[in-house]
Amino acid sequence: MVKKNHDAAAELAFSDKYDQQHAQQYFEKHDDGLWRKLSNWRDHQIARKALKIAGNPSSVLDTPCGTGRFWDVLAEDKHRVIHVSDYNQTMMDMGMANRPKAITSRVKPFQASAFELPVADGFVDSIFCMRFMHHLGQSADREKLLKEFHRVTKDTVIISLWVDGNIKAKRRAQLEKKRPAKEYQNRFVLPTSVVEAEFKANGFDIVERLDFIKYYHMWRTYVLRKI
Repeated sequence: MVKKNHDAAAELAFSDKYDQQHAQQYFEKHDDGLWRKLSNWRDHQIARKALKIAGNPSSVLDTPCGTGRFWDVLAEDKHRVIHVSDYNQTMMDMGMANRPKAITSRVKPFQASAFELPVADGFVDSIFCMRFMHHLGQSADREKLLKEFHRVTKDTVIISLWVDGNIKAKRRAQLEKKRPAKEYQNRFVLPTSVVEAEFKANGFDIVERLDFIKYYHMWRTYVLRKI
């Protein structure tokens, strides 16, 4: 289900749910309990490694950036130019108001859809897109996103999503069979063969695959290079 305003794939139906209260909850949730703290640590570890594999890009666009969960990692390179964008201004405002000033002073925010970025071709060295693509169940939406990323990046894309071929994905598939059919679904496990073919078809080579926990967890981060 997609909003059909300026473009059929431009905004997902859940994008507007993040009002002030939801944005606050999202900002806080990754520090809620031991497992989420460990998960956040692992996500940061993977992001750090991905940036290194991508050649420590001197300019990055984090989109959709949410409340800025990865801005501290992006800011570890003191010379890096950090652009961030999100369709939901409230989410960005929450991050700008609550992240450390030493980090937010480095960040250049602008409101935009990741599907239609109001920037020039080759705007940054790398695009950083974490925990978004698993919301895209339609190939046409993923194609639109990848084509826009191909236009905007000079070199690399770092992108995470859910993939099959692991224990968690198998368990989720079993649970989905038992659940009643839903009119709207906003999280999808993608077949590895499908998504990797889509990367190639939209002008990217795979540089590296980084799994959250190999063979067990669904999260995988890809480092892609523009062909």
